[in-house]
Amino acid sequence: MNRISTNLPNDNTRFFLRRQEVDRRTVQNRISSQKRIQNLRDDPVGAAHATRFESHSVRLERYGKNIQYAQDNHRVTEGYMRESVDIMQRIREIAIQGAHGTYSRDEMRYMAQEVDELLEELVEIGNARNATGASLFAGARSRSEAFQVLRGNVEGADGRRITEVMYNGDITRNMTEIGDGSHIELNFPGNSYFWAEDQIIYSDVDATDYVVQQDSNFYIDGVRVDVNEGDSVFAVIDRINDSDAAVRARLDPVQDGLVMESTTPHQIWLEDGEGSVLSDLGIVDPQAARPPQNIAPGAQVFGGSAFDMVINLRDRLLAGDQLDVGGASLGGIDQALDNMLGRLARLGAQDSRLEVTLERTMRVQGEVDNMHSRWVDVDMAEALTDLRMMEYTHQSALAVAGRILPQTLLDFLR
Repeated sequence: MNRISTNLPNDNTRFFLRRQEVDRRTVQNRISSQKRIQNLRDDPVGAAHATRFESHSVRLERYGKNIQYAQDNHRVTEGYMRESVDIMQRIREIAIQGAHGTYSRDEMRYMAQEVDELLEELVEIGNARNATGASLFAGARSRSEAFQVLRGNVEGADGRRITEVMYNGDITRNMTEIGDGSHIELNFPGNSYFWAEDQIIYSDVDATDYVVQQDSNFYIDGVRVDVNEGDSVFAVIDRINDSDAAVRARLDPVQDGLVMESTTPHQIWLEDGEGSVLSDLGIVDPQAARPPQNIAPGAQVFGGSAFDMVINLRDRLLAGDQLDVGGASLGGIDQALDNMLGRLARLGAQDSRLEVTLERTMRVQGEVDNMHSRWVDVDMAEALTDLRMMEYTHQSALAVAGRILPQTLLDFLR
């Protein structure tokens, strides 16, 4: 037999009204936040999927910004590269004119003056900076000028002229991530872009009896090369040639010294790591501060930069040497121009890749956001319908409660 008290209907009504109020507040919160999942307990599986989708979307958004930054940086770099190519083409035209043999000594001097002015502008481009003030061609040393200019007196010219241009940056290629595990270069070090010939370094140290004294390593163009204790010079050469560095090594058959030659036009960047292999072989100077001014004093270096080619052309024009102008000088200008055009083509290829990658990234991000929305976002039509039904139910419950709550215990004893 159930005991019926006067407060039982009142307590039951209040209990169920509170439950309705909680449900109604939940629906109202979903509508106001437009999120179906307010707490993890609402849908544990959906919350797990939503977290993964959000993480993926954030990564894609970051990749998109990185791509756009790389595109902006490449456009600035491309502008300066095109200007440098235009300058080199004009210098080439002057070299061809100077080699004709139809111009007087004074006319060749006038040509040399124009070449000298173009050289000044080429140096300005080499030290160009982007909108943030970072040097475009200095590698990681972006706050310093990429090229240092030495001036002196030049025979046949008035005043001090550029006599040497030295690279002051490094070979670091700044990278940005444009996808999971996918990176792209943001810059071109100046000692690669403003270069003309393959560089060759001849050591004057006889290496036929050389043996590595301890496990060591050294760096060529930033690529680490490991050697073991007891390795001969031929083992060292094999390890260099098997590395990823764009350098080939061999033994000079005349002086028996180590010879290192770049396989693409660029300035070879050499550093000893653990041990002193390159120093012992007479390639680098252990007392020097940093590359590229650390080549051993006794080593012979061949192969110059685009600036060297232009300086040589200017000097030949000033001297009125038509044979050299049409021979070595013109050949060096052609090599520098070919290298610049090749680097410019590579930049264009990278920009095409960035456009495709950005399009794919934006498409995938839209798909991920749609999947996230299906798991998390509330169906507004359904939520509004549920809220309206709850309001009707609440009003009905209050109406019924208003009729039955005044009853007393005597009403149950009838």
